[in-house]
Amino acid sequence: MKEFHCGSLVPGCDWHTRHPEEAEVMRRAIEHMRETHGESTIRETMVEAIRSRIETKRDAA
Repeated sequence: MKEFHCGSLVPGCDWHTRHPEEAEVMRRAIEHMRETHGESTIRETMVEAIRSRIETKRDAA
């Protein structure tokens, strides 16, 4: 399971998402950045910053 916590990029933001596929986590994170944080242009540096903060978590048993 892949997981992204927006607060690791935007201090104070509690939003997070998880999904088995990194591409879907990226899509959700970019959508969140646009809708919540007003990022109208998502630059490659933002994509890289998000990707570097996606963690792989083991599913709870």
